[in-house]
Amino acid sequence: MGDCMIDEIVEAIRRAETQLSEDTVKALKDAYERETNDMAKTQLKAIIENFTVAHTESLPMCQDTGLQTFFIEVGYDFPMMKDLRGAIVEAVRRATKEVPLRPNAVHPFLHKNSGDNTGRYVPYLHWELKEGDDATIHVIPKGGGSENMSGLYMLPPGVGIKGIKKTVIEHIFRSGGKPCPPTIIGVGIGGGADLALTLAKKAAILRPIGSRHEESFVAELEDELYEMANKLGIGPMGMGGDTTVLDVHVDYAHRHPATLPLGIVTQCWANRRRKVHIDSSGKVEVF
Repeated sequence: MGDCMIDEIVEAIRRAETQLSEDTVKALKDAYERETNDMAKTQLKAIIENFTVAHTESLPMCQDTGLQTFFIEVGYDFPMMKDLRGAIVEAVRRATKEVPLRPNAVHPFLHKNSGDNTGRYVPYLHWELKEGDDATIHVIPKGGGSENMSGLYMLPPGVGIKGIKKTVIEHIFRSGGKPCPPTIIGVGIGGGADLALTLAKKAAILRPIGSRHEESFVAELEDELYEMANKLGIGPMGMGGDTTVLDVHVDYAHRHPATLPLGIVTQCWANRRRKVHIDSSGKVEVF
C-alpha cells in the first residue's frame, strides 16, 4: 500500500504543476475573449500558450513550483492514518527529482536549501478530521510571488462589512501586478488570526472558479468584491485591462466580540491544485 500511495501522490503533484484545472482554463480563455485592452489580450494569450505547452510537454507551468502544501481531510476510521505523513513527505522528495520541481525549502536563518522541498514543518500538512473511513489529500503547490501578497488585518469590529470591503479592495490595489494577475482572491473573516488566513487559503484555492458560498449574503459579497476588483483596471500581469481577478471567494468563522480578523490570500493565474482520494481498501485515485 505504501508504494502505491506514494506513486499516486507524486502523480498528483506532477499534474498540479503541469496541468491547470478545467475551471481555471475556462476562466482564462473567457477572460481573453471578453478583453478589450490590446496589451491585456496579449498577456492573456501568452498565459494560455504557457499552460498549453506545459500540459502538452508535461513541464511545470511556472519556474516557481511552489511550497508544497497539503490540506488533508481524513476520516476517524481511516485505517492507514499512520502511513499518510510519511507517504506525502517521500512523494515530495521523489517529485522534486522526477517532475522536476525547483527546490524551494530554505532555512530562514542559515539560508541553506534542503534540496528536496522538505524541512522543518514542510511540506506543510493541514489536518481536518471528519466522519468516515476514507481520506482526501488536496495538493497545493503555493507559489512565493502570490503568497507575498497575502495579508492579515486585525480590524476594529465596528468597521463591519463596509470596512471589510474597503480593506480587501485596497489590498488588491496595492498588490498591483506583483502576484501575476489575473488572480483568485480568498477572503477569510473571523475566528482568530491563524484561522482567518487558513479560511482564506482554502477559499482561494480549493473552491472552483465561479462557485459561490452556500449562504446568499456571503455569495452576494463575493459577487460585489469580484466586480469592484475588476474595476481597478490592474489587468493581466499588471499591464491594465478588464480582468484583474478571476474570482473572489469568501468564508467566515465566528469571532471574539473584541476582534475582527480579516485574512486575504492571493492565488496567481497558475492556480495549481489536485486531489488524491484513498478509500478504506487502499484504492487510490487522483483527480
